Amino acid sequence: MLRKTSVATAVLVALSSLTVQAEGYKLLEQSVSSMGNAYAGRGAQITDATLVYSNPAALTELKGEHLSGGLNLIHARTRYSDAQAVNARGLEVTGRDHGKVLLTEVVPFAFYSQQLNDDLSWGLGFYVPFGLSSNYQQDWVGRYFADETAVQIVSLQPALGYKLTDWLSVGGAISLNRAEGTLSKYKDHSGLCELGSGIAQLAGRDLSNAAFCDSHYEVTGSDVSLGYTLALHAEPLSGTRLALIYHSAVRYTLSGDSEITNTPITAATAGNTPGLISVAPGLPLVDASTGRFAARDLLTERSKLALTTPATLTFSLDQQLNAKFSVQGSVLWTGWSVFKSIDIVSKDANPSISLSTGAQLGGTGYIGYIPEYWHDTWSFSLGATYQYQADLTLRAGIAYDENPIHTVHKTARIPTSDRIWLTTGLTTRLSAQSTLDLAYGYMFMDDVAINEFEYGVADNRLNQANLQANYRNKAHVLGVQFNYQF
Repeated sequence: MLRKTSVATAVLVALSSLTVQAEGYKLLEQSVSSMGNAYAGRGAQITDATLVYSNPAALTELKGEHLSGGLNLIHARTRYSDAQAVNARGLEVTGRDHGKVLLTEVVPFAFYSQQLNDDLSWGLGFYVPFGLSSNYQQDWVGRYFADETAVQIVSLQPALGYKLTDWLSVGGAISLNRAEGTLSKYKDHSGLCELGSGIAQLAGRDLSNAAFCDSHYEVTGSDVSLGYTLALHAEPLSGTRLALIYHSAVRYTLSGDSEITNTPITAATAGNTPGLISVAPGLPLVDASTGRFAARDLLTERSKLALTTPATLTFSLDQQLNAKFSVQGSVLWTGWSVFKSIDIVSKDANPSISLSTGAQLGGTGYIGYIPEYWHDTWSFSLGATYQYQADLTLRAGIAYDENPIHTVHKTARIPTSDRIWLTTGLTTRLSAQSTLDLAYGYMFMDDVAINEFEYGVADNRLNQANLQANYRNKAHVLGVQFNYQF
């Protein structure tokens, strides 16, 4: 049975064990100046052109023209141990039972803003709101559940801010988002690899085909979709800045090719292939020329998946305590409950993979299914900013991110729990018109244990396949940002 895997899995399960600066799979790395405060006060603080993303309403507080661009270097590590797995027949899967999965990625961003008049400002931004790259060792014991995951969403966003009164501004933005990715895993064909020559006990003779041990599934896909942002920025009292920002959910239909190598040829998938012999019900056909189970070198099928990335609502505060010192705070709600399941469905007029998987999963045309049932989450952050010198500002922050994944649905692609972030940063003035931001963040979380199974579309256990493992996760983020005021 082909377990559900697709680019949408990569997107929706994104960042798995390698989650970076936010809960679930969302990236917050679009502002190094905000990162120094663990994103506390983001959108309320008047910083630089990164406000194009974090709060379009606050653009009215930036005088003149501003340009900000930067890079975040993310290095995350997941160590797994005590891993053990059985295949669909309940046979032990051999392989590496401990190891690590590394993520080292560079996340870029660039923003421009311009004040058109005293009341109206606009901006344009390029950024990465979601992303993931991870790869297990090919010989690890959980290879039937996870191998490679790579996904990226890039966004282009124009924004407007308008000052309603001396103390209140409103803003909005439209984002054009492109999602693309690749997901892969090795395929457990009802334990045919682990059975090996033991198949003789079922068929009366050795019909094993070693190619089944190298059967590999991979899917790629992409889509383009629109999202929007609504925002408020207020300073009801001098030194007290407030922000409320809503980023909409974004709906995709990810389309691409599902490919699987070295698949057993069954009566349902044989077509008019000559030279095949049936030896027993429920077993693959035998290639008369080799005397072994017949295998198809490659099957390809067009597939699709409806995907919704979640909406977020952020409330931020920036409170100036004196001429040098201010404190920040933010509360972030994320609507992860829209993520109920991953449904890979064929869109091919001449199906090949789904001919067998649809019946096994209990849904016509289904290539894969994974129940998720994530829940909405809250994240909290506190920060402090100190104007150490006229040309040097110091920042620090701490953040807590709630994990959206219930214990029963933790998998090898998402072995995460609640996490804590500690950050520090600085802004230094390079010239009368330019500044440089530097920031560093360290993430840690409790150890995680997974107990993963395969399910049909009715959320029923399909077979005996199971993976158990323990995980330890940590991540480092180093950011640099250059700002220029024209």
